[in-house]
Amino acid sequence: MNTVSLTLADARSLATRILVRHDTGATNAECVARALVAAEADGQRGHGLSRLPSYAAQAASGKVDGHAVPQLEQSADAALRVDAGNGFAFPALAMAVDRLSSRAKKTGIAAAAVYRSHHFGQAGYHVEQLAAQGLIGLAFGNSPKAIAPWGGSQGVFGTNPIAFAAPRQSEPPLLIDLSLSKVARGKVMLAAKQGEPIPEGWALDSLGQPTTDAEAAMQGTMLPMGDAKGAALVLMVEILAAALTGARFGFEAASFFSADGKSPGVGQFLVAIDPAVFSGDTFTLRLETLLEAILQQPGTRLPGTRRLALRAQAAREGLAVPESLFDELQALTG
Repeated sequence: MNTVSLTLADARSLATRILVRHDTGATNAECVARALVAAEADGQRGHGLSRLPSYAAQAASGKVDGHAVPQLEQSADAALRVDAGNGFAFPALAMAVDRLSSRAKKTGIAAAAVYRSHHFGQAGYHVEQLAAQGLIGLAFGNSPKAIAPWGGSQGVFGTNPIAFAAPRQSEPPLLIDLSLSKVARGKVMLAAKQGEPIPEGWALDSLGQPTTDAEAAMQGTMLPMGDAKGAALVLMVEILAAALTGARFGFEAASFFSADGKSPGVGQFLVAIDPAVFSGDTFTLRLETLLEAILQQPGTRLPGTRRLALRAQAAREGLAVPESLFDELQALTG
């Protein structure tokens, strides 16, 4: 596969130009670009630059309000509500993270409900920012229907990602970020765009049959990780991210990928915890003891290790963007 090399700064500039060109405010465009390029650098290509064509099309059509200014309401001492205004999720989540950081250090724990929102990319991107400030972060998000209830054949829930981040003593935060489908749907979308098959066991077609055809999988449903137990976790996240925030459920939300239809209006729920309040300043020491016990066993590694290595490589060498995607992005700047 032929690739084009881009520095991180050039990739952010390209993404910003595309979004501004497609009716997105400059501040919002820069916020979205930072998140997409961070995902690309971390090896999460399904949440990276491959999202730009659909983001741009949705901003141009008005399905996403590229000029939306998030509105924040402090509904209790440790509770926030953020209306994303049917705009991109990233500006609303940046506002939530900023306010949660200060609130949690005063109250010990604080949470934010984000509604009328959109695709929020790597869930870990948001909680890692909390952990960088010494807080434990949790994130839950719902998305348009992609997973059927266990035993069913029609999508009701999204892939509903979750993330957890915790500060460490002298290392980058521990980060756990996963979709509750067997793989993130963005990986299937990427395979479909590139005309590549997907592994068996990832998805079902529209008739409920196993498929390795990425296009057929996009028309069907994803399989939950952990089978019936995973489907129960998907339901839990749907409740936290949509019922609790007042957002649309997955079966009510329009696609993240197409430019037609109404805004998805999904939700996210973030929690920030000051570990010192609960542990008496022993948290990071106890965490390192646990992680050391894991790493003492040959063949083990901590979650996020590969992501950090790819991030460092991207900072040194830039991004290797598939030539076909680069050409598509360049066409969107004109």
